[in-house]
Amino acid sequence: MSTTSEGMQPEGRWHGLPSGISSRMLPIRDLVMHILEAGEPSSPLLILLHGFPELAISWRKIILPLAQSGYHVVAPDQRGYGRTTSILTSTGPIRYEDDLRPFRMLNLVNDIVALAYALGYKSVAAVIGHDFGSALAAHCALIRPDLFKSVVLMSTPFAGPPSLPFDVNKSDRGQHEWTASFAPRMDDALAALDPPRKHYTTYFSTPEANMHMWHAPQGLHSFLRGYFHVKSADWSINDPHPLTACAAALATMPHYYIMPLHATMTEVAQQNAPTPEEVSRNAWLPDEELAVYVEEFARTGFQGGLNRYRCLFDKQVSEDLTAFAGKRIDVPAMYLSGRKDWGVYQSPGALDKMQLEACSRMSADDVVLIEGAGHWVQQEQPEQVIYHLKRFLDRSSYCAPLGITHGCLNSLEFLPCCLPILIPAVPPLDDSLWEIIFRPELTSQSELPTSIVEVRGHNAIAQYEDDHA
Repeated sequence: MSTTSEGMQPEGRWHGLPSGISSRMLPIRDLVMHILEAGEPSSPLLILLHGFPELAISWRKIILPLAQSGYHVVAPDQRGYGRTTSILTSTGPIRYEDDLRPFRMLNLVNDIVALAYALGYKSVAAVIGHDFGSALAAHCALIRPDLFKSVVLMSTPFAGPPSLPFDVNKSDRGQHEWTASFAPRMDDALAALDPPRKHYTTYFSTPEANMHMWHAPQGLHSFLRGYFHVKSADWSINDPHPLTACAAALATMPHYYIMPLHATMTEVAQQNAPTPEEVSRNAWLPDEELAVYVEEFARTGFQGGLNRYRCLFDKQVSEDLTAFAGKRIDVPAMYLSGRKDWGVYQSPGALDKMQLEACSRMSADDVVLIEGAGHWVQQEQPEQVIYHLKRFLDRSSYCAPLGITHGCLNSLEFLPCCLPILIPAVPPLDDSLWEIIFRPELTSQSELPTSIVEVRGHNAIAQYEDDHA
């Protein structure tokens, strides 16, 4: 970051980027990936994946607090965004005509696997994603549970991978046709409404969407200000609630999700732009921090991010996800969003399906809607996000079956009796003493009625007493 501009401070740091967060470029596959990071490289790794239209800097408010809790925290500009570049499009901004295949979900998962390996890790404590980054994080955990030990999904629920026709002799094959999103199936019904409407992902998949936003009539700064505003808790009109999967119900959502048929997203944002007074009261995204987004998207355009939406509609580039049909996320999982975020309910039934089917280890306590936040939850209410992330990581990411992760315990004579018990896989955040008491009813061998395992830092000291001695 050698240049100084509106979005940067004189010393070349982004506005809003706390001291202690560093920026560097990392060669990965066909990419030169820009990452923000903090924390010791020897600490457990957290990977933070942004959504659209965002950047790594969207995590600026939570990177350092998580690093100070004992993690190596890394947030990349993802493929097609920000300072990350590809040799495939090295001559300039990504165009609609460029090859779409690099943006298919499996290739994006490959990017994040390669990032972890490039950083020297064969285990990631948690992959945390927001918006479209949530979908990517979900697929990372789904496909590589050996690498990604837990997952946090923000804003966008994960209802599972695309399905395949099952027992076609007994069911209607038409009910199981491939799609990575329900939106294409709703296009005709939405267009038939009075007034006619369209799904925002349909618009984002058009050749015109990038140019509309990149060269917004009101200016890029005003467009992004309006877009961030209407999807936040600052816009009082937002009143999210569960919906049925019919066009009329979907049409009750704001226009930034279910758009007027012939409208552009710049027009939608302009119609609901904040007043100067509302902008002045915005503490979570002041103008100097918004300028970072303006500068980056003015340089790159939006096509790299929009290509992910196009993949939802393109069977040729995304049908390979059906190889995971019926598979669940089996690592600990959390869902977190703002209570004023329509993203929670925009795909009817997805929230319930995520909890009941798609994620086998997502407890009711780990489905969290945060007051005072809309779609941009980690920016609007960072303290609450940090609190819930730490709570989840303390309990979930730090647990593994005794003797499997802690090699220092493998030789303990009583290990076979204690396999059902959980201990921290890595040090507790506060390095405090954890005691786990094994009671007779938890073991199958009565000759070991009581055992105490103490874990402090990376060291495990096992003590046991035999009541029959």
